[in-house]
Amino acid sequence: MCQVDEEYHGELDRPEVPSVSKKCVKCKEATAVLVIRAGDSFCRGCFKDYFIHKFRAMLGKNRIIFPGEKVLLAVSGGPSSCSMLNQVQEGLNQNAHKKLRFIPGIVYIDEGGALGQSMEERRRNVAEMQSVCKATTFPHHVVALEQVFDLPSSVLAAAASSSPERPANAYKAAVDRFIQTNHSHCVTEERDADLSGLSIQESHTQSLQQLFSTVKTLTAKEDLLHTLRQHVLVHTARTEGYSKVMQGDSCTRLAVKLLTSISLGRGAQLAVDTGFSDARYGDIITVRPMRDFSAKEISFYNRMYNVPSVFIPSLDTKTPDKASIQRLTESFVTHLQTDFPSTVSTIYRTSEKLQTACPPQGSATADSSKKCLLCLCALDTTLGKASAFQATLISEQLSQRGAQEATNPGISTPTPAPRAPGLSAAPGPTATPGQCCSVGVAEGCGRTGGCCSSVNASETTQLKKLLCYSCQLTVKDMVSVDVLPHYILSEAQRRKMRSQMREEICEFLLEEDYDEEEKEEAKS
Repeated sequence: MCQVDEEYHGELDRPEVPSVSKKCVKCKEATAVLVIRAGDSFCRGCFKDYFIHKFRAMLGKNRIIFPGEKVLLAVSGGPSSCSMLNQVQEGLNQNAHKKLRFIPGIVYIDEGGALGQSMEERRRNVAEMQSVCKATTFPHHVVALEQVFDLPSSVLAAAASSSPERPANAYKAAVDRFIQTNHSHCVTEERDADLSGLSIQESHTQSLQQLFSTVKTLTAKEDLLHTLRQHVLVHTARTEGYSKVMQGDSCTRLAVKLLTSISLGRGAQLAVDTGFSDARYGDIITVRPMRDFSAKEISFYNRMYNVPSVFIPSLDTKTPDKASIQRLTESFVTHLQTDFPSTVSTIYRTSEKLQTACPPQGSATADSSKKCLLCLCALDTTLGKASAFQATLISEQLSQRGAQEATNPGISTPTPAPRAPGLSAAPGPTATPGQCCSVGVAEGCGRTGGCCSSVNASETTQLKKLLCYSCQLTVKDMVSVDVLPHYILSEAQRRKMRSQMREEICEFLLEEDYDEEEKEEAKS
């Protein structure tokens, strides 16, 4: 046992630090040039084989992408997505081992309108992406984020999958057919695209800037931007005939996303948000083949093999650590990873074991009213009275009531009925929650149809009923929901009318349990 007055005469033993002078752990011959983890030293050639094998093993193990399918590569210009693009390009090479057999395409979404960038800056960013796209022979598409104001409401509906469930031996049979047809190359000829000339309506740019200016916190802005980006990706994939969307989320990014999602109340959606595949949209499946790679591995590979990448500013560029929940979580994980190298891998392995209790996300036959309007995940707000969610509602209602009584002493406020979180009116620039914008004026604000606070509260309440808990928090941070894109508001109105119709004819509808019993009897 250690003693206070114990003396040490010899030198303490220090753990052996990996050195680049060691031999490669794989070939045992060449000198290692990099150390990924403690004890994992690779030479240049073995590291490339390790990186390529890891990427293709991830695709081969899951077998979601069948030969001949069109896959849309979402490239943002960052190191991870550009490395993914390089791996696909290498895999389609004629001399490649375990050659990839799908038909790729590239999409880049210009988000400069949401960041307030000038057209010159946006054209410069697109021109840099043009050099990356032209280095491949893949067809490429450049889409501005302003396209969300032209999207149809069908984006928010899970379409029927074009490839239903296949038997276990379907993949092998598809490979055999693909080889017999003697497809020498899967890549279509490059299509000329004027990437430097974006056709953007000035009114759409102003509407997009107004939309993000109404969001009060950076946390909600980043969440809203991610949602709109996913909608544009799905619409582009559908219109261009792609059945899969490939994103370059790395292991480090998914570890940050997992902790961020828990903080934002998306615990029920963790399995689809961080898993290899995401089938919530039905006919379009999102895959993440880079989820086994850490940011360190990707940086080493890009540096050693000159993989080009483009730095494009985002919402959280040059912001402090506490600017948003996403930024704070990223800073926490990266700093912890510095002192404890197994942090990211531990969080990542935990995410692999998560499974949701919600119904399958990719079921197109599921009732759309049971899915969130924005993220299309199963609603997690239909819980019993004895739940943490209901306790949060009661606490929030009491807090709002206390704030109103403190603002207007002597005015009694009736206890509201239980409802979704954040059902008070969205506060305006000069009004507190629940008050009119013309406080102290006898005639009120003069808005047709009632006070502005009651109208805003009604609109926000109706929209929040269609959202999951996390998306409700995002809408809660918005001053007004009127600035949302038209396809979101129209789909919300459609679901509202459908719900009212269902309530009117509910007495004539058969119960779901009765339908299931009838199906079981028919099968027997």
